[in-house]
Amino acid sequence: MLPVKLSENKLLRKAMISGSIASLLSAIFLAILGKSELGKTAAPINGPSQWVWGKYASFLNYFSWRYTGVGYVIHHAASIFWALFYEKINPGKNCQGIVIPTLMVSVVAYIVDFYVVPKRFSPGFERRLSKGSLFVVYGIFALGLAGGSYINRNCLEINKLNKD
Repeated sequence: MLPVKLSENKLLRKAMISGSIASLLSAIFLAILGKSELGKTAAPINGPSQWVWGKYASFLNYFSWRYTGVGYVIHHAASIFWALFYEKINPGKNCQGIVIPTLMVSVVAYIVDFYVVPKRFSPGFERRLSKGSLFVVYGIFALGLAGGSYINRNCLEINKLNKD
């Protein structure tokens, strides 16, 4: 087994926190927007399962572990990937200057997801949701990264109170 540097371990831990929060928040909004636009909460979350099951998977409306579960796992893994990128470019400890980098990472993720990778490796939910909803989802993703970053940096007053 290769030794892992402490700084790499810390980076991964921070990315797991911020990426998980971003993933959960954006998935909740995917479900809300799916219900609002399609009448189906699972439809947008099924989208990423096209990576495994092919593009028809992004058009399924119902919940299933095969499509919705796999779709969420892929979405979560991608969120942690983007969180690693964010934590690497913004490793500081201060609590100012968190939001702009998270917005930048979200914009880069959008560009990569829809203009760089092959269609099969796009999120898939763009086939079901309006452009406005995609804007909301990627904005919520950025807010989730920022929230995770605030937690990682102990910026919340609750964390400061616990240290006293």
